[in-house]
Amino acid sequence: MYILDAIGNTSMIRLRKLIPANGAEIYVKLEGENPTGSVKDRMAVSVISRAETDGRLPAGGTIVEYTGGSTGASLALVAAAKGYRIRIVTSDAFSREKLDQMAAFGAELTLVPSEDGKTTKKLILDMIEEARKLAQAPGTYWTDQLNNHDAVAGYYGLAEEIWHQTNGEIDAFVHSVGTAATSRGVATVLKKHKPNVKIIAVEPEESAVLSGGQAGPHKIEGVGVGFIPPLWEPALIDEVVAVKTDDAKEMTRRLAREESVFAGTSTGANLIAAIRIGERLGRGAKIVTLAADSGLKYVNTDVFRR
Repeated sequence: MYILDAIGNTSMIRLRKLIPANGAEIYVKLEGENPTGSVKDRMAVSVISRAETDGRLPAGGTIVEYTGGSTGASLALVAAAKGYRIRIVTSDAFSREKLDQMAAFGAELTLVPSEDGKTTKKLILDMIEEARKLAQAPGTYWTDQLNNHDAVAGYYGLAEEIWHQTNGEIDAFVHSVGTAATSRGVATVLKKHKPNVKIIAVEPEESAVLSGGQAGPHKIEGVGVGFIPPLWEPALIDEVVAVKTDDAKEMTRRLAREESVFAGTSTGANLIAAIRIGERLGRGAKIVTLAADSGLKYVNTDVFRR
């Protein structure tokens, strides 16, 4: 066994204190248990392994990606394990911990300036364009996460874990949308097992484009890119819930204090949406959501430093 074998098979817990008495049971998959502390480790193994297999990533090649941090750290972990050079385009909009973690795994960082430290459509597009330039170098494989269907396959195993850990007793899956790969991958598998399972997508209220609203700046890292992501498959989604950044941050703090689950801001958004859906489904229903990453990636942000 080596480091990449440690990805997946994460724990699932039932929340006890934050859930309304009249609501559904809510279970949280602790994706912070993965080696980099993020669910993104799953997609990183998938996209790199598949690119190796079909020759898109040559031996001794270089990996390039644009990312808010968690995907970058996951790709850098896999690159280090397999011996590839990796170049990451990222920004000051994302936590210092994420940037430092990518660099610790050997990633070479290119920083694109943000608008007041917020995620905006322009920032994402600027990052993509910078990655496109880096990807023109010979021997380079651009993982291009927003368009890479190999990322979707990386989450099939997550769905199977959820199915088995709930013994097939799941009524809804709730998760925030960045590239849409996680929700699409999980939905694809869960709906094969149980066609009437509800798949709930979550997005920042300040940039509720999936709900038909306008793009805008927000501070829920890793989600809400400001446009419909190419991997988005609306036929698999039953509902979209919008959550305010400040509410997501407060729920993230409460999750740590009241349930001892230390996670990032998108997890707070996930939980708010899960509670709303749970109140509608009522007692006896079971909802699964993700603690998508570890709170250790955010200790010096305003989520935890007040």
